Amino acid sequence: MAASSVFRPGLFNHKVAIVTGGGTGIGKAISAELLELGCTVVISSRKADRLNAAAQEMRKKIPSSSPADVTPVPCNIRNQEEVNALISSVLKKYGRIDYLVNNGGGQFSSPTEHIASKGWKAVIDTNLTGTFYCCKEVYTAWMKQHGGVIVNIIADMWKGFPGMAHTGAARAAVDNLTKSLAIEWASSGVRVNAVAPGTIFSKTAMENYKELGPHLFKRSIPFSPAKRLGVPEEFVFRCHTESCSVFLCPDHTSWPKAPPGENLDALEELLNPRSKL
Repeated sequence: MAASSVFRPGLFNHKVAIVTGGGTGIGKAISAELLELGCTVVISSRKADRLNAAAQEMRKKIPSSSPADVTPVPCNIRNQEEVNALISSVLKKYGRIDYLVNNGGGQFSSPTEHIASKGWKAVIDTNLTGTFYCCKEVYTAWMKQHGGVIVNIIADMWKGFPGMAHTGAARAAVDNLTKSLAIEWASSGVRVNAVAPGTIFSKTAMENYKELGPHLFKRSIPFSPAKRLGVPEEFVFRCHTESCSVFLCPDHTSWPKAPPGENLDALEELLNPRSKL
């Protein structure tokens, strides 16, 4: 199902975004949407060939009158030095970082008792520690003084994640990290939010699970209200009216807003006699 932008062209002119995992799937769709709105986007992942192909494809669609640009920068977010180098290179080239979309991640399907320590560590390092590295470095290097927006892409893991307990634990931790950073960094003009897209199909996502891919995606269809899989472009379109792209619009969202049922009012927490703060 195709989806078109609900925002006016040029809304993000002269802004700069980093999108990890920006060469495929959801990350690629987010990057393409930001480019369409005039934003310069740095896409990053471990695989340079995918990044270069994605950048070449997206570059062809940028109108000649747009200030937008797309730059592929390979980076393994599990490596803190590589993350620091990524942030440094973006600041050196463009002089600012307005938005960080932490979409990079990965996991594999396995019963918990069969997950080796190496596999557990790889998933935690990619989904949780890599997100932490990116958030921390972009904040200390730029956003602490200039403000900005961070969006963390997580997963619907609130009722557990059987069959992928490692990624469920990591994504739940990122959700908690997001809430902590939203409060800690609000005074610096930094908004931090997380978005859980549900089951989104892409060729790359299916291939990541190898022979189990088609079965895993097919098995998830009955649990979707629409009784079908979503596609990356639909996720980006949905975000316009929920959290992701709307929070990339500073004129409309300068005040940090909690998700339904959550409280980001630190003062209220401090005044609450039952508060743990």
